[in-house]
Amino acid sequence: MELKKVLAGLENLKAKGNLDIDIKGIESDSRKVEKDFMFVAIKGFSSDGHNFIDKAIENGANCIMIEEGADVKGMKIPADVTVVMAPNTRYALAISACNFYQNPSRKFKLIGITGTKGKTTTTFMMKRILEQQGQKVGLIGTIAKYIGDKCLGESDRTTPDSLELQRLFAQMVEEKVDTVVMEVSSQSLKLDRVAGCDFDIAVFTNFTEDHISEKEHPNMQDYFESKLKLFQMCKTGFINADDIQVVKVKKLFPKSNIKTYGIDNPADLLAKDVTVTNSYVDFRVKLGEKNERVKTSIPGRFSVYNSLAAISVAKELGVTPENIKLALEDVRVPGRSELVPNKKGLTIMIDYAHSPESLNSILKAVKSYTQGRVISVFGCGGDRDSGKRPIMGEISGTVADYTIITSDNPRTEDPETIVRQIEEGMKKTNGKYEVIVDRREAIKSAIEMASKRDIIVLAGKGHETYQEINGEKLPFDERVIIKDIFKNMK
Repeated sequence: MELKKVLAGLENLKAKGNLDIDIKGIESDSRKVEKDFMFVAIKGFSSDGHNFIDKAIENGANCIMIEEGADVKGMKIPADVTVVMAPNTRYALAISACNFYQNPSRKFKLIGITGTKGKTTTTFMMKRILEQQGQKVGLIGTIAKYIGDKCLGESDRTTPDSLELQRLFAQMVEEKVDTVVMEVSSQSLKLDRVAGCDFDIAVFTNFTEDHISEKEHPNMQDYFESKLKLFQMCKTGFINADDIQVVKVKKLFPKSNIKTYGIDNPADLLAKDVTVTNSYVDFRVKLGEKNERVKTSIPGRFSVYNSLAAISVAKELGVTPENIKLALEDVRVPGRSELVPNKKGLTIMIDYAHSPESLNSILKAVKSYTQGRVISVFGCGGDRDSGKRPIMGEISGTVADYTIITSDNPRTEDPETIVRQIEEGMKKTNGKYEVIVDRREAIKSAIEMASKRDIIVLAGKGHETYQEINGEKLPFDERVIIKDIFKNMK
Protein backbone atom coordinates (compact mmCIF):
# COMPACT_ATOMS: atom_id res chain seq x y z
CA MET A 1 0.00 0.00 0.00
CA GLU A 2 1.22 3.52 -0.84
CA LEU A 3 2.63 5.28 2.24
CA LYS A 4 0.29 8.25 1.71
CA LYS A 5 -2.69 5.91 2.04
CA VAL A 6 -1.23 4.27 5.15
CA LEU A 7 -0.99 7.70 6.79
CA ALA A 8 -4.47 8.90 5.71
CA GLY A 9 -6.38 10.71 8.47
CA LEU A 10 -3.32 11.49 10.59
CA GLU A 11 -2.74 15.17 11.33
CA ASN A 12 0.29 17.28 12.23
CA LEU A 13 2.78 14.87 10.68
CA LYS A 14 6.24 15.96 9.56
CA ALA A 15 7.97 13.95 6.88
CA LYS A 16 11.40 13.69 5.27
CA GLY A 17 11.86 11.60 2.15
CA ASN A 18 9.64 9.95 -0.44
CA LEU A 19 5.94 9.53 0.49
CA ASP A 20 5.13 7.62 -2.71
CA ILE A 21 6.92 4.44 -1.59
CA ASP A 22 5.10 1.12 -1.24
CA ILE A 23 4.63 -0.23 2.28
CA LYS A 24 4.37 -4.03 2.46
CA GLY A 25 3.84 -4.31 6.22
CA ILE A 26 3.84 -2.42 9.51
CA GLU A 27 5.65 -3.41 12.70
CA SER A 28 6.44 -1.87 16.09
CA ASP A 29 8.82 -4.75 16.94
CA SER A 30 12.11 -4.30 15.05
CA ARG A 31 12.74 -8.06 15.13
CA LYS A 32 9.65 -8.67 12.99
CA VAL A 33 10.46 -6.04 10.35
CA GLU A 34 10.95 -7.27 6.78
CA LYS A 35 11.87 -5.62 3.47
CA ASP A 36 9.81 -2.49 2.69
CA PHE A 37 8.04 -2.43 6.06
CA MET A 38 7.21 0.71 8.03
CA PHE A 39 8.67 0.56 11.54
CA VAL A 40 6.81 2.55 14.20
CA ALA A 41 8.95 3.48 17.20
CA ILE A 42 6.98 3.53 20.45
CA LYS A 43 8.15 4.62 23.89
CA GLY A 44 7.05 1.73 26.08
CA PHE A 45 7.08 1.30 29.85
CA SER A 46 10.20 -0.85 29.86
CA SER A 47 11.87 -0.09 26.50
CA ASP A 48 11.93 2.61 23.83
CA GLY A 49 11.41 1.60 20.20
CA HIS A 50 13.57 4.53 19.08
CA ASN A 51 16.59 2.58 20.35
CA PHE A 52 15.89 -0.17 17.81
CA ILE A 53 15.61 1.90 14.64
CA ASP A 54 19.03 0.69 13.39
CA LYS A 55 17.85 -2.93 13.73
CA ALA A 56 14.61 -2.15 11.85
CA ILE A 57 16.53 -0.55 8.98
CA GLU A 58 18.96 -3.47 8.94
CA ASN A 59 15.95 -5.80 8.56
CA GLY A 60 14.66 -3.85 5.56
CA ALA A 61 12.43 -1.01 6.79
CA ASN A 62 11.94 1.66 4.10
CA CYS A 63 10.01 4.00 6.41
CA ILE A 64 10.54 4.89 10.07
CA MET A 65 7.89 6.62 12.16
CA ILE A 66 9.21 8.45 15.21
CA GLU A 67 7.58 10.45 17.99
CA GLU A 68 7.77 14.22 18.15
CA GLY A 69 10.71 15.25 20.30
CA ALA A 70 12.89 12.28 19.36
CA ASP A 71 16.51 13.09 18.43
CA VAL A 72 16.48 12.61 14.65
CA LYS A 73 20.03 13.86 14.11
CA GLY A 74 21.50 11.28 16.44
CA MET A 75 19.74 8.38 14.68
CA LYS A 76 21.86 8.24 11.49
CA ILE A 77 18.95 7.18 9.27
CA PRO A 78 20.02 6.56 5.61
CA ALA A 79 18.81 9.10 3.03
CA ASP A 80 16.75 6.51 1.13
CA VAL A 81 14.65 5.69 4.24
CA THR A 82 11.60 7.91 4.70
CA VAL A 83 11.13 9.42 8.16
CA VAL A 84 7.70 10.40 9.47
CA MET A 85 7.35 12.26 12.77
CA ALA A 86 4.01 11.98 14.61
CA PRO A 87 2.80 13.74 17.80
CA ASN A 88 1.82 10.33 19.27
CA THR A 89 3.18 7.19 17.63
CA ARG A 90 0.81 4.87 19.57
CA TYR A 91 -2.18 6.65 18.05
CA ALA A 92 -0.48 6.88 14.65
CA LEU A 93 0.24 3.14 14.70
CA ALA A 94 -3.44 2.38 15.38
CA ILE A 95 -4.71 4.58 12.53
CA SER A 96 -2.00 3.33 10.15
CA ALA A 97 -2.95 -0.28 10.98
CA CYS A 98 -6.63 0.49 10.29
CA ASN A 99 -5.68 1.97 6.90
CA PHE A 100 -3.25 -0.81 5.99
CA TYR A 101 -5.83 -3.53 6.68
CA GLN A 102 -8.52 -1.47 4.91
CA ASN A 103 -10.58 -0.58 7.99
CA PRO A 104 -11.96 -4.08 8.66
CA SER A 105 -14.13 -3.01 11.64
CA ARG A 106 -16.40 -1.16 9.21
CA LYS A 107 -17.28 -4.47 7.55
CA PHE A 108 -19.04 -6.14 10.51
CA LYS A 109 -20.96 -5.13 13.62
CA LEU A 110 -18.51 -4.31 16.45
CA ILE A 111 -19.61 -4.48 20.09
CA GLY A 112 -17.24 -3.23 22.80
CA ILE A 113 -17.64 -4.13 26.47
CA THR A 114 -15.81 -2.19 29.16
CA GLY A 115 -16.09 -2.26 32.96
CA THR A 116 -14.11 -3.48 35.96
CA LYS A 117 -15.81 -6.87 36.17
CA GLY A 118 -18.12 -8.95 34.02
CA LYS A 119 -16.54 -8.22 30.64
CA THR A 120 -15.50 -11.79 29.89
CA THR A 121 -18.79 -13.43 30.90
CA THR A 122 -20.83 -10.80 29.06
CA THR A 123 -18.86 -11.29 25.81
CA PHE A 124 -19.39 -15.06 25.95
CA MET A 125 -23.11 -14.58 26.63
CA MET A 126 -23.43 -12.23 23.66
CA LYS A 127 -21.49 -14.59 21.40
CA ARG A 128 -23.72 -17.51 22.35
CA ILE A 129 -26.93 -15.49 21.83
CA LEU A 130 -25.89 -14.20 18.41
CA GLU A 131 -24.81 -17.69 17.33
CA GLN A 132 -28.19 -19.04 18.42
CA GLN A 133 -29.67 -16.45 16.05
CA GLY A 134 -27.55 -17.91 13.23
CA GLN A 135 -24.73 -15.37 13.10
CA LYS A 136 -21.03 -16.05 12.69
CA VAL A 137 -19.36 -14.36 15.66
CA GLY A 138 -15.81 -13.32 16.50
CA LEU A 139 -14.74 -12.84 20.13
CA ILE A 140 -11.68 -11.05 21.50
CA GLY A 141 -11.01 -10.99 25.22
CA THR A 142 -9.08 -11.96 28.32
CA ILE A 143 -9.28 -15.72 27.78
CA ALA A 144 -8.69 -16.12 24.04
CA LYS A 145 -9.65 -15.04 20.53
CA TYR A 146 -12.32 -16.97 18.61
CA ILE A 147 -14.01 -17.15 15.25
CA GLY A 148 -17.08 -19.27 15.92
CA ASP A 149 -15.87 -22.42 17.70
CA LYS A 150 -12.32 -22.01 16.37
CA CYS A 151 -9.86 -20.71 18.96
CA LEU A 152 -7.22 -18.45 17.42
CA GLY A 153 -5.01 -18.66 20.50
CA GLU A 154 -4.93 -17.63 24.15
CA SER A 155 -4.71 -13.94 25.00
CA ASP A 156 -1.79 -12.35 26.81
CA ARG A 157 -3.82 -9.22 27.51
CA THR A 158 -7.52 -8.29 27.57
CA THR A 159 -7.35 -6.13 24.43
CA PRO A 160 -4.58 -6.76 21.87
CA ASP A 161 -2.29 -3.97 20.67
CA SER A 162 -3.60 -2.03 17.68
CA LEU A 163 -1.58 -3.87 15.07
CA GLU A 164 -2.60 -7.35 16.24
CA LEU A 165 -6.19 -6.16 16.64
CA GLN A 166 -6.50 -4.95 13.05
CA ARG A 167 -4.86 -8.17 11.77
CA LEU A 168 -7.46 -10.15 13.74
CA PHE A 169 -10.27 -8.01 12.35
CA ALA A 170 -8.95 -8.52 8.81
CA GLN A 171 -8.93 -12.29 9.36
CA MET A 172 -12.49 -12.11 10.66
CA VAL A 173 -13.59 -10.19 7.56
CA GLU A 174 -11.91 -12.82 5.38
CA GLU A 175 -13.81 -15.55 7.23
CA LYS A 176 -17.08 -13.64 6.80
CA VAL A 177 -17.84 -12.89 10.44
CA ASP A 178 -21.12 -11.02 10.99
CA THR A 179 -20.44 -9.57 14.45
CA VAL A 180 -17.38 -9.18 16.68
CA VAL A 181 -17.77 -8.96 20.45
CA MET A 182 -14.72 -7.69 22.30
CA GLU A 183 -13.56 -6.74 25.77
CA VAL A 184 -12.19 -3.20 25.79
CA SER A 185 -9.88 -2.55 28.72
CA SER A 186 -9.23 0.89 30.19
CA GLN A 187 -5.56 0.50 29.25
CA SER A 188 -6.42 -0.18 25.62
CA LEU A 189 -8.51 3.00 25.52
CA LYS A 190 -5.88 5.08 27.31
CA LEU A 191 -3.05 3.80 25.08
CA ASP A 192 -5.03 4.15 21.81
CA ARG A 193 -5.05 0.42 21.01
CA VAL A 194 -8.62 0.69 19.71
CA ALA A 195 -8.23 4.08 18.00
CA GLY A 196 -9.86 4.00 14.58
CA CYS A 197 -12.16 1.09 15.43
CA ASP A 198 -15.74 1.54 14.24
CA PHE A 199 -17.85 0.52 17.26
CA ASP A 200 -21.58 0.01 16.73
CA ILE A 201 -22.52 -0.66 20.37
CA ALA A 202 -20.75 0.06 23.69
CA VAL A 203 -21.49 -1.56 27.07
CA PHE A 204 -20.30 -0.43 30.53
CA THR A 205 -20.83 -3.22 33.08
CA ASN A 206 -19.69 -1.69 36.40
CA PHE A 207 -16.94 0.37 37.99
CA THR A 208 -14.91 -0.47 41.11
CA GLU A 209 -11.32 0.18 42.20
CA ASP A 210 -8.75 -1.71 40.15
CA HIS A 211 -5.71 -1.11 37.93
CA ILE A 212 -4.38 1.80 40.01
CA SER A 213 -0.59 1.70 39.65
CA GLU A 214 2.36 3.53 38.10
CA LYS A 215 2.03 1.60 34.84
CA GLU A 216 -1.77 1.78 34.63
CA HIS A 217 -3.91 4.56 36.11
CA PRO A 218 -2.69 7.10 38.69
CA ASN A 219 -6.17 7.45 40.23
CA MET A 220 -9.82 6.44 39.89
CA GLN A 221 -10.70 9.54 37.86
CA ASP A 222 -8.15 8.66 35.18
CA TYR A 223 -9.44 5.06 35.22
CA PHE A 224 -13.03 6.22 34.70
CA GLU A 225 -12.18 8.80 32.05
CA SER A 226 -10.23 6.18 30.11
CA LYS A 227 -13.31 3.95 29.98
CA LEU A 228 -15.46 6.88 28.83
CA LYS A 229 -13.43 7.03 25.60
CA LEU A 230 -15.40 4.03 24.35
CA PHE A 231 -18.58 6.12 24.43
CA GLN A 232 -16.83 8.93 22.55
CA MET A 233 -16.30 6.38 19.77
CA CYS A 234 -19.86 5.08 19.69
CA LYS A 235 -23.34 6.64 19.68
CA THR A 236 -25.28 3.61 20.97
CA GLY A 237 -24.63 2.18 24.41
CA PHE A 238 -25.98 0.23 27.37
CA ILE A 239 -25.05 0.93 30.98
CA ASN A 240 -25.70 -0.53 34.45
CA ALA A 241 -28.32 1.64 36.19
CA ASP A 242 -27.42 0.17 39.60
CA ASP A 243 -23.80 1.38 39.49
CA ILE A 244 -23.56 4.94 40.87
CA GLN A 245 -20.54 5.82 38.73
CA VAL A 246 -21.56 4.10 35.50
CA VAL A 247 -25.03 5.66 35.50
CA LYS A 248 -23.37 9.10 35.04
CA VAL A 249 -22.50 8.12 31.47
CA LYS A 250 -26.04 8.89 30.25
CA LYS A 251 -25.77 12.54 31.34
CA LEU A 252 -22.21 12.85 30.10
CA PHE A 253 -23.28 11.86 26.56
CA PRO A 254 -26.74 13.46 26.17
CA LYS A 255 -26.66 13.29 22.35
CA SER A 256 -25.99 9.54 22.30
CA ASN A 257 -28.56 6.75 22.40
CA ILE A 258 -27.69 5.29 25.81
CA LYS A 259 -30.09 2.93 27.57
CA THR A 260 -29.96 1.34 31.01
CA TYR A 261 -30.41 -2.08 32.57
CA GLY A 262 -30.64 -3.05 36.22
CA ILE A 263 -32.33 -4.80 39.12
CA ASP A 264 -32.79 -2.22 41.90
CA ASN A 265 -33.20 1.12 40.12
CA PRO A 266 -35.56 2.21 37.31
CA ALA A 267 -34.08 1.07 33.99
CA ASP A 268 -35.00 0.52 30.35
CA LEU A 269 -34.49 -3.21 30.91
CA LEU A 270 -35.39 -4.37 34.40
CA ALA A 271 -34.94 -7.80 35.98
CA LYS A 272 -37.65 -8.83 38.45
CA ASP A 273 -38.33 -11.83 40.72
CA VAL A 274 -34.66 -12.86 40.79
CA THR A 275 -33.91 -16.37 42.07
CA VAL A 276 -30.30 -17.31 42.87
CA THR A 277 -29.24 -20.89 43.62
CA ASN A 278 -25.82 -22.53 43.74
CA SER A 279 -26.21 -23.86 40.21
CA TYR A 280 -28.20 -21.21 38.31
CA VAL A 281 -30.06 -17.88 38.41
CA ASP A 282 -33.38 -17.04 36.87
CA PHE A 283 -35.39 -13.85 36.63
CA ARG A 284 -38.26 -12.18 34.79
CA VAL A 285 -37.51 -9.60 32.08
CA LYS A 286 -39.39 -8.03 29.18
CA LEU A 287 -38.55 -9.70 25.88
CA GLY A 288 -40.59 -8.54 22.95
CA GLU A 289 -44.11 -7.68 24.08
CA LYS A 290 -44.24 -9.74 27.25
CA ASN A 291 -42.32 -10.64 30.40
CA GLU A 292 -40.38 -13.87 30.08
CA ARG A 293 -38.62 -16.09 32.60
CA VAL A 294 -34.90 -16.28 31.75
CA LYS A 295 -32.46 -18.77 33.28
CA THR A 296 -28.69 -19.06 33.07
CA SER A 297 -26.46 -21.74 34.54
CA ILE A 298 -23.89 -19.26 35.83
CA PRO A 299 -24.83 -18.68 39.48
CA GLY A 300 -24.58 -15.37 41.35
CA ARG A 301 -26.48 -12.08 41.35
CA PHE A 302 -23.78 -10.54 39.13
CA SER A 303 -24.81 -13.08 36.52
CA VAL A 304 -28.17 -11.30 36.24
CA TYR A 305 -26.38 -8.04 35.38
CA ASN A 306 -24.20 -9.75 32.77
CA SER A 307 -27.30 -11.40 31.29
CA LEU A 308 -29.14 -8.05 31.16
CA ALA A 309 -26.20 -6.45 29.31
CA ALA A 310 -26.20 -9.29 26.78
CA ILE A 311 -30.01 -9.16 26.41
CA SER A 312 -29.89 -5.38 25.84
CA VAL A 313 -27.45 -5.81 22.93
CA ALA A 314 -29.39 -8.80 21.58
CA LYS A 315 -32.65 -6.83 21.49
CA GLU A 316 -30.89 -3.96 19.75
CA LEU A 317 -29.69 -6.41 17.08
CA GLY A 318 -33.12 -8.02 16.63
CA VAL A 319 -32.53 -11.40 18.27
CA THR A 320 -35.75 -13.29 19.01
CA PRO A 321 -36.86 -13.85 22.65
CA GLU A 322 -36.70 -17.62 22.15
CA ASN A 323 -33.09 -17.53 20.96
CA ILE A 324 -32.09 -15.26 23.86
CA LYS A 325 -33.59 -17.70 26.36
CA LEU A 326 -32.11 -20.82 24.76
CA ALA A 327 -28.63 -19.30 24.51
CA LEU A 328 -28.45 -17.99 28.08
CA GLU A 329 -29.50 -21.30 29.55
CA ASP A 330 -26.83 -23.05 27.50
CA VAL A 331 -23.88 -20.63 27.85
CA ARG A 332 -20.64 -21.66 29.56
CA VAL A 333 -17.67 -19.38 30.27
CA PRO A 334 -14.25 -21.00 30.89
CA GLY A 335 -13.07 -20.17 34.40
CA ARG A 336 -15.75 -17.64 35.26
CA SER A 337 -18.07 -19.07 37.96
CA GLU A 338 -17.66 -22.31 36.00
CA LEU A 339 -19.42 -25.27 37.61
CA VAL A 340 -17.72 -28.63 37.16
CA PRO A 341 -20.08 -31.63 36.91
CA ASN A 342 -19.08 -34.68 38.98
CA LYS A 343 -20.48 -38.07 39.96
CA LYS A 344 -21.07 -37.10 43.60
CA GLY A 345 -23.21 -34.10 42.72
CA LEU A 346 -20.95 -31.67 44.63
CA THR A 347 -20.97 -27.98 43.72
CA ILE A 348 -17.44 -27.21 42.56
CA MET A 349 -16.80 -23.79 41.04
CA ILE A 350 -13.69 -22.70 39.15
CA ASP A 351 -13.20 -18.93 39.07
CA TYR A 352 -10.40 -16.68 37.87
CA ALA A 353 -10.58 -14.48 41.01
CA HIS A 354 -6.93 -13.59 41.67
CA SER A 355 -7.14 -10.14 43.27
CA PRO A 356 -8.51 -9.08 46.68
CA GLU A 357 -11.53 -7.44 45.02
CA SER A 358 -12.41 -10.41 42.84
CA LEU A 359 -11.88 -12.98 45.64
CA ASN A 360 -14.06 -10.96 47.99
CA SER A 361 -16.72 -10.62 45.29
CA ILE A 362 -16.94 -14.31 44.39
CA LEU A 363 -16.85 -15.56 48.00
CA LYS A 364 -19.56 -13.12 49.11
CA ALA A 365 -21.65 -13.99 46.06
CA VAL A 366 -21.61 -17.75 46.75
CA LYS A 367 -22.03 -17.16 50.50
CA SER A 368 -25.32 -15.39 49.81
CA TYR A 369 -26.98 -18.46 48.27
CA THR A 370 -25.10 -21.52 49.54
CA GLN A 371 -27.02 -23.58 52.12
CA GLY A 372 -23.92 -25.25 53.57
CA ARG A 373 -20.29 -24.19 53.89
CA VAL A 374 -18.18 -22.13 51.52
CA ILE A 375 -14.85 -23.95 51.10
CA SER A 376 -12.26 -21.63 49.59
CA VAL A 377 -9.15 -23.02 47.86
CA PHE A 378 -6.73 -20.38 46.64
CA GLY A 379 -3.16 -19.17 46.39
CA CYS A 380 -1.36 -16.13 44.98
CA GLY A 381 0.89 -15.84 41.94
CA GLY A 382 4.63 -15.44 42.34
CA ASP A 383 6.63 -12.49 40.95
CA ARG A 384 3.56 -10.30 41.36
CA ASP A 385 2.25 -7.85 43.99
CA SER A 386 3.13 -9.51 47.30
CA GLY A 387 1.18 -6.90 49.27
CA LYS A 388 -2.14 -8.45 48.28
CA ARG A 389 -1.30 -11.87 49.76
CA PRO A 390 -2.17 -11.20 53.44
CA ILE A 391 -5.16 -9.13 52.30
CA MET A 392 -6.55 -12.11 50.37
CA GLY A 393 -5.86 -14.38 53.33
CA GLU A 394 -7.88 -12.08 55.57
CA ILE A 395 -10.72 -11.92 53.03
CA SER A 396 -11.00 -15.68 52.74
CA GLY A 397 -10.71 -16.11 56.50
CA THR A 398 -13.52 -13.60 57.04
CA VAL A 399 -15.96 -14.70 54.31
CA ALA A 400 -15.38 -18.44 53.74
CA ASP A 401 -16.30 -21.10 56.27
CA TYR A 402 -13.12 -23.05 55.57
CA THR A 403 -10.01 -22.14 53.61
CA ILE A 404 -7.26 -24.26 52.10
CA ILE A 405 -4.26 -22.06 51.32
CA THR A 406 -2.34 -23.52 48.41
CA SER A 407 -0.12 -22.70 45.45
CA ASP A 408 -1.16 -20.77 42.32
CA ASN A 409 1.51 -19.94 39.72
CA PRO A 410 4.60 -19.60 41.95
CA ARG A 411 6.74 -18.72 38.93
CA THR A 412 10.27 -18.11 40.25
CA GLU A 413 9.25 -17.66 43.90
CA ASP A 414 9.27 -20.26 46.67
CA PRO A 415 5.66 -21.50 47.10
CA GLU A 416 6.20 -21.92 50.85
CA THR A 417 7.07 -18.22 51.18
CA ILE A 418 3.94 -17.19 49.29
CA VAL A 419 1.56 -19.30 51.42
CA ARG A 420 3.17 -18.03 54.62
CA GLN A 421 2.47 -14.45 53.51
CA ILE A 422 -1.18 -15.37 52.81
CA GLU A 423 -1.34 -17.04 56.22
CA GLU A 424 -0.37 -13.77 57.93
CA GLY A 425 -3.71 -12.28 56.88
CA MET A 426 -5.62 -15.47 57.69
CA LYS A 427 -4.35 -15.34 61.28
CA LYS A 428 -6.07 -11.96 61.77
CA THR A 429 -9.43 -13.75 61.47
CA ASN A 430 -11.20 -16.54 63.29
CA GLY A 431 -11.51 -18.46 60.04
CA LYS A 432 -10.79 -22.19 59.98
CA TYR A 433 -8.03 -23.13 57.57
CA GLU A 434 -5.19 -25.41 56.63
CA VAL A 435 -2.17 -25.12 54.34
CA ILE A 436 -1.64 -27.65 51.53
CA VAL A 437 1.00 -26.28 49.16
CA ASP A 438 0.41 -28.92 46.46
CA ARG A 439 -2.65 -27.56 44.62
CA ARG A 440 -3.76 -30.98 43.40
CA GLU A 441 -3.76 -32.30 46.97
CA ALA A 442 -5.55 -29.16 48.16
CA ILE A 443 -8.35 -29.74 45.64
CA LYS A 444 -8.59 -33.38 46.66
CA SER A 445 -8.84 -32.44 50.35
CA ALA A 446 -11.64 -29.96 49.62
CA ILE A 447 -13.59 -32.58 47.67
CA GLU A 448 -13.20 -35.16 50.44
CA MET A 449 -14.55 -32.81 53.11
CA ALA A 450 -17.47 -31.36 51.11
CA SER A 451 -21.13 -32.33 51.29
CA LYS A 452 -23.82 -31.65 48.68
CA ARG A 453 -24.93 -28.58 50.63
CA ASP A 454 -21.45 -27.00 50.45
CA ILE A 455 -19.74 -25.16 47.62
CA ILE A 456 -16.05 -25.46 46.79
CA VAL A 457 -14.53 -22.36 45.16
CA LEU A 458 -11.23 -23.00 43.36
CA ALA A 459 -10.03 -19.42 42.90
CA GLY A 460 -7.19 -17.94 40.90
CA LYS A 461 -6.56 -20.26 37.96
CA GLY A 462 -9.84 -19.96 36.07
CA HIS A 463 -9.41 -20.70 32.37
CA GLU A 464 -5.67 -21.45 32.70
CA THR A 465 -4.65 -25.01 31.88
CA TYR A 466 -1.13 -24.81 33.28
CA GLN A 467 0.84 -24.07 36.43
CA GLU A 468 3.91 -21.89 35.96
CA ILE A 469 6.88 -23.04 38.05
CA ASN A 470 10.42 -21.73 37.56
CA GLY A 471 9.77 -20.48 34.04
CA GLU A 472 8.07 -23.69 32.90
CA LYS A 473 4.35 -24.03 32.21
CA LEU A 474 3.32 -27.48 33.41
CA PRO A 475 -0.06 -29.00 32.45
CA PHE A 476 -2.60 -28.16 35.16
CA ASP A 477 -6.25 -28.08 34.08
CA GLU A 478 -8.44 -28.07 37.18
CA ARG A 479 -11.31 -29.68 35.26
CA VAL A 480 -9.09 -32.64 34.34
CA ILE A 481 -7.69 -32.83 37.88
CA ILE A 482 -11.20 -32.91 39.39
CA LYS A 483 -12.18 -35.65 36.97
CA ASP A 484 -9.07 -37.70 37.90
CA ILE A 485 -9.74 -37.25 41.63
CA PHE A 486 -13.28 -38.58 41.30
CA LYS A 487 -12.09 -41.40 39.05
CA ASN A 488 -9.74 -42.62 41.77
CA MET A 489 -12.25 -42.22 44.61
CA LYS A 490 -14.10 -45.25 45.92
